[in-house]
Amino acid sequence: MGLSIERILNETFGLTAFRKGQKEIIESVLANRDALAVMPTGGGKSLCYQLPAMARKGIVVVISPLISLMEDQAFKLRRLSIASGVVHSGQTLVERKAVFSQMREEQQFILYLSPERVQKEGFSRWIKDRDISLFAIDEAHCVSHWGPDFREDYYRLSLLRELRPDIPTLALTASATPTVLMDIEKRLKLKSPDRHIYGFYRPNLYYQVELCEKEAKKIALLEQALSQTPDGRILVYCGTRDQSESISGLFKNRFEKIAFYHAGMSSEERQYVQSQYESSKVRILFATNAFGMGVDHADVRLVVHFQMPSNIEHYYQEMGRAGRDGLPSTCLMLYSKKDKGLQAYFITKSEADSTTIKRRWNALNTIVQFAEGAECRHAGILTYFKDSFRIQSCGHCDICDPNSPRKIVLSDFQVPEVPMENFRAQPKPRGRTKKEAAAELPLKAEEELRYEVLKDWRKDYADERDIPAFLVFSNRTLRDLVRRNPKTLNDLHKVYGFGDHKVDVLGAEILQKLQECEK
Repeated sequence: MGLSIERILNETFGLTAFRKGQKEIIESVLANRDALAVMPTGGGKSLCYQLPAMARKGIVVVISPLISLMEDQAFKLRRLSIASGVVHSGQTLVERKAVFSQMREEQQFILYLSPERVQKEGFSRWIKDRDISLFAIDEAHCVSHWGPDFREDYYRLSLLRELRPDIPTLALTASATPTVLMDIEKRLKLKSPDRHIYGFYRPNLYYQVELCEKEAKKIALLEQALSQTPDGRILVYCGTRDQSESISGLFKNRFEKIAFYHAGMSSEERQYVQSQYESSKVRILFATNAFGMGVDHADVRLVVHFQMPSNIEHYYQEMGRAGRDGLPSTCLMLYSKKDKGLQAYFITKSEADSTTIKRRWNALNTIVQFAEGAECRHAGILTYFKDSFRIQSCGHCDICDPNSPRKIVLSDFQVPEVPMENFRAQPKPRGRTKKEAAAELPLKAEEELRYEVLKDWRKDYADERDIPAFLVFSNRTLRDLVRRNPKTLNDLHKVYGFGDHKVDVLGAEILQKLQECEK
């Protein structure tokens, strides 16, 4: 194999140590085994194929969905004197020929291609007799129908295994549930791949979820968050294009260097805003989920979700853009019941098949339960993604450390009068219903007893099945359970968050636990 991987790490890449999981993944690749690697955004996935490319002869073919991301990586590699190139549809024939000409002259080369390029007839002819050492598929969750970002051209990447069954494949993604991982393995025709799931624990991040009955409270919390973050970049994710424009407009006279970004803008406008953000001429960016893939800035100190996103995978990916330099950063979700309505609207307007629609509903219900949960936020994320590292309590989220100076807090909060013309896409804020107000009242002594019993039972039930507690039921459901104290399965149907399935699966055990509290 020549030089040791530690020596290549130091002499070629200028790094002194591997990040968590990198060495194990690289060892799988160099042993010519297929591998599935899940590492968080900013966790160093690219090194897992770039270093093996320097450890042996041949071409490493990297499949990536974004031209800008591929060009950026190739540029950085060339600065390290690593031969690399990008081939995509936006190039001239002369430019593409130059890449292939250089490739013929090099013993080691990293070639970046889009998934669409792999489908070209010319690629099938070219790949058959080339000295390929590895196929690396980035953003591999796009292969899966079960994931939130399915792409048809990724789905067809099994062609690589058909054309060159002798070449190992490394599939990489920043976030994938066990179900998505199984689908990636199947769709790419991986052969008993080594699985490496690392790095979902980000100890420098403070996770916070705030339940907001009124839109005006969201605005007040957002303003407080911006005021508490005077340094570094800030990302504010909005649910709609109109909202990214209107809310940024609301704050443009209160804070400097503000802009918005969404898919409805022209490509020139989007490129301009992104370049302004990269050069720090824009510090606070209000964006839809169109902004993010391939964006890598070390100093994002605050990520705010003005609306709850559609699923935990998107939530984690977008939060993961905070604090990549390892310094303390805050991730704040502002959640209201209307957020579920917005995401439900998107689902009902979708033209996807019934199976996909059902998965999206399940994913939406899951993130609602996460938002309404009251267990350690980091512990729930680690269990949800089946990270190899687990904790009971992190000590740095709104559940574990509610008095943290990093928490965004409104003191003596009064709902401000916000001009509604600033919210073109927003319905008028409503007050709390009597039911919602009652749900926030302190529990009575007998209710507290039931609360602790059911909370312990929920934890044991979740631990036995290796699932986060919020997937059993949320804390809002727990509080409603102990207040109602149901006696029958029919009574359970009246509890917040309990449908037919939960009653069938959990009903008998819950009723038994409640009966034990009466003794």
